[in-house]
Amino acid sequence: MTRLFPIFLGFLLLVCNGTTAWAASAKTKALRQANGLTAYNPPEKFLSGNFVADEMNPAFIFGPVKDFAGSRKCPTTWLIEAGDKDLPAGPGGPDKLAEYTLYLEEDCPDRVVYYVFIDQSGLTPQQWIEWRAKFHGKSKTEPEFSEAKSKLDTACTAGCGVGAELRFIQKDGELVAKSPEEVLRVDLKFAPIYDLNRQKKISR
Repeated sequence: MTRLFPIFLGFLLLVCNGTTAWAASAKTKALRQANGLTAYNPPEKFLSGNFVADEMNPAFIFGPVKDFAGSRKCPTTWLIEAGDKDLPAGPGGPDKLAEYTLYLEEDCPDRVVYYVFIDQSGLTPQQWIEWRAKFHGKSKTEPEFSEAKSKLDTACTAGCGVGAELRFIQKDGELVAKSPEEVLRVDLKFAPIYDLNRQKKISR
């Protein structure tokens, strides 16, 4: 009987682990369905590009996107809204600028996190500000984004161009109150590669 106890204990651990994984998968499936999301393979240009994590006035550039995805501790899957899955990746031209929302899903036993990215891999800094002008109006856009555009221009010349933006983070369907920049740098210890305010590369 004593010999059988370790086998029985191992069986219990296996069953418990299987139950945890199943519960996490069930939560993941429910969130995908609720948000109309489906699995997606992002273009390499997006994955290999750098990104900012503040829409209004980014202070740092992070990257590449695939390095951040690879740094996550739990299994990850890229998702896209089902209606956007068959849209062409990237803008078709200066008059048809486009950006696409992509979700990096991190499936942990105790939580499901969505890192919500905007694929801007086809936009130059000038197109970046022009695209926002369509939504915010030129008078509002120029004061808020022109300084950021100038900093991004300088970063491009230094080899730290940007192709994406981490717009926000959700945990179990709830928006994380902290700014994505703060979450990356403080909570996740994911170091930036470029300081936009000091206009210099950051050595890791």
